[in-house]
Amino acid sequence: MVAEGLAPRNYPLFSVWDYVVFAIMLCISAGIGIFYAFKGGGQKSTKEFLLAGRSMSVPPVAMSLLASFMSAITVLGTPAEVYTYGTMFFMFWITYMLVVMVCAHFYLPVFFELGVTSAYEYLERRFSPGIRRLGSITFIVQMVMYMGIVLYAPSLALEAVTGLNVWAAVMSLGVVCTFYTTIGGMKAVMWTDTFQVCVMLAGFIAVIVQGSINAGGFTEIWKVAERGQRIEFFNFDFDPRVRHSTWSVLFGGLFTWVAIFGVNQSQVQRYLSVEKKSRAQLALYLNGFGLVVIVTLASMCGLVMYHRYWDCDPITAGFINTSDQMMPFTVLEILSFVPGIPGLFVSSVFAGALSTMSSGLNSLSAVTLEDFVKPYKKNLTEARYTIITKILVAIYGALMILMAWVSSYLGSVLQAALSIFGMIGGPLLGLFTLGMFFPWANTIGAYSGLLVGFVMSFWVGIGAQVYKPIVPKPPVSIAGCERLNETLANVTTSSVSMATELFTSTTEAVSDAAERPALAELYNISYLYYGLIAVLSVVIVGLIVSFITGPQDPAKLDPRVISPLFDIMCSCCPFGCRSKLYCGVRHQDKEVWDESDRKQAAQRIADLEEMEREGKDEFELCGVENGDVKLQNEVAVTSSANDENNLTVL
Repeated sequence: MVAEGLAPRNYPLFSVWDYVVFAIMLCISAGIGIFYAFKGGGQKSTKEFLLAGRSMSVPPVAMSLLASFMSAITVLGTPAEVYTYGTMFFMFWITYMLVVMVCAHFYLPVFFELGVTSAYEYLERRFSPGIRRLGSITFIVQMVMYMGIVLYAPSLALEAVTGLNVWAAVMSLGVVCTFYTTIGGMKAVMWTDTFQVCVMLAGFIAVIVQGSINAGGFTEIWKVAERGQRIEFFNFDFDPRVRHSTWSVLFGGLFTWVAIFGVNQSQVQRYLSVEKKSRAQLALYLNGFGLVVIVTLASMCGLVMYHRYWDCDPITAGFINTSDQMMPFTVLEILSFVPGIPGLFVSSVFAGALSTMSSGLNSLSAVTLEDFVKPYKKNLTEARYTIITKILVAIYGALMILMAWVSSYLGSVLQAALSIFGMIGGPLLGLFTLGMFFPWANTIGAYSGLLVGFVMSFWVGIGAQVYKPIVPKPPVSIAGCERLNETLANVTTSSVSMATELFTSTTEAVSDAAERPALAELYNISYLYYGLIAVLSVVIVGLIVSFITGPQDPAKLDPRVISPLFDIMCSCCPFGCRSKLYCGVRHQDKEVWDESDRKQAAQRIADLEEMEREGKDEFELCGVENGDVKLQNEVAVTSSANDENNLTVL
């Protein structure tokens, strides 16, 4: 509804060429899936389907890591964040580089040495099968909910601006994504992710270039942003209630993103799709560079939007309803004169959605197979396991579309749902951190810590939905809007921004603070600290309970489940000095545990051969599972000067 006295703002909707460009993007994505469904004889084993046969090169893995959580939420939400609050969000580029270093050297080596397919297999090796299943169920609920929202929210935002029917978009994207993920496996997911990242970048660049041309150069855009209080890179206020300060971005953001890139199944699965640990680490570092590029381009788009609408805010004026519509609204206004370019931008939005959804579908099928099917169906052939995996992808794809439909009835609960997604990641990171860095933690401590972590995280997060934190915002104006019959005074407002709230867990300002109880001050804490609060709760409570109930003896632990923290941080020190920092963990015995795994695998192979000779089912001997041990034929762990984890198949 256009504000009283203002002239309506007419802008073109989607043209035929825009639909053509959008359709081409979907066809290319589906085509990649078809190609990898038949290349090399198809996806015949779970190793090929879920881990791409551990044969992927570094570039597509890096691009896939980048695409997995740089979704449509990023394409629409980050520019809206910069438009509304300023450039402080851009400083996440520093956080991203810290996250990459922490994940590459402290978390990734543990998963790589164990050779797991499901990240939650680690929890069984370290604690118990119950902890493993609890983590898996949490992840499944989290991802199904998140993927449904990722599918629905951008479709809804684009419908109001472009005229693209929301359910046509939901169904076309949901079906195409499920199709190419089901038939093409991990290779199809990674190469489509690579293509979709390129489409996302093209969409950002088109907006920046045309916006700069219209403004007379990016320097002019910067000057307008400075006058509008949108330029801010450092805020050293220690108050945890400051939404984006230097401290919340660096430390709170660190825990938020390590929960994604360090222990999330979607990312762990990608690490394990390369042959060597060093290549996985290189992919992570390249992903970090890509994250910096994405946040830079998205922030520049936000400044372009502010330059165009600094004196005529589309939300306050009533031209659009929510700030998730800001980017498509801007694109249609400045780029519609070029046929197909608005379609390219919409393709970039949905490319982000596709990459997140395909990654989620593949990881969900892996977790379900490894944590719930194989423990109860141990004697199926690899061909049957692969068929089950593909069926699981199709089922989760249907659930994703169903969740998108449910989301259409949730209204404002969508923001709460995305906040819950963030709240779940913190306790899970705390659980993995407790296991990898504190060898005294036992199973009871893990259960207790995880429970308290969820309670603390949900308490603060849901409380923030009930008592919205008061967040100051730079002013916006409609003084420059075209009027009909009357002159309006310059109006400034702290407009409510749904996209920033919905996509980045921001909060709206509350005008009547006098009605807020004293406890509401707790909920004013920045959303970036939710993960930090959860991790500290899990670790502190887990250790206290572990020592009360009898700590784990570090000498009896498999040393591969403990992060090689001091070997990395004190690599220049003699072994005698480092061994004193191991806290009793016998890292020097890793080869003994590797040999034990090989013997168990050999025994398992012998048992299966015996069953085959007795006339039972025909078994394929690749990808054998023995409890937690998975080997391709007989895998020998060899050492080389360049990489300790080079896997050689004999």
